[in-house]
Amino acid sequence: MLRLAWALAKWLWSELRFLPIRAAVALGSGGLGQPPRPEQLLKVYLIVLPIGLATWWAIPQFTLVMSPSIHAWAVRADPGPIHKGDLVSFMLTNAVAGPKPVSVTKYVLCMPGERLDMIEKPSFGGHTWDGWYFCDGKLLGVSKPYGRRGQKLDHYQPKGVIIPAGYAYVGSSHPDGFDSRYYGPVAIGQLTRMEKLL
Repeated sequence: MLRLAWALAKWLWSELRFLPIRAAVALGSGGLGQPPRPEQLLKVYLIVLPIGLATWWAIPQFTLVMSPSIHAWAVRADPGPIHKGDLVSFMLTNAVAGPKPVSVTKYVLCMPGERLDMIEKPSFGGHTWDGWYFCDGKLLGVSKPYGRRGQKLDHYQPKGVIIPAGYAYVGSSHPDGFDSRYYGPVAIGQLTRMEKLL
């Protein structure tokens, strides 16, 4: 992802360096210090305006996924009933995620009516405990005692509960995912079903 961002930045710089000259040409002159050509300006309007309008419409239609825990680079809203295995997005308010709510994308891993169990086991090194999460006996993931920046993580501690109506356990198989392992099931009313584009 970092390599893609670097390549994009290099391409933008190469394009922006010549922007003043291109703007002069686009606005009707043959180059800097040349007489204007109004027909050239009309051609530019006929090309640039449709592209600009299409871009203005397209950008809100998808969301870039910045998390390595989801196997997608871009998703878009796909309204409909939410099922197990669906990609969903929601606004997460949590001190670990930051001071402001953030949009996150996860998979629905356990649905209402299914049994959610957590077994605590000693962490590697034995100084703390990890939570091992199961949905109807299937392993969903294991919590970690500390985040990537060293912050302490408290894991959600159900003791063999049936997920109540209107809630779902969300997450991924990624060991560093910040999901229901730490904040518990999420209200389905807060979830937006998503479709993978890339």
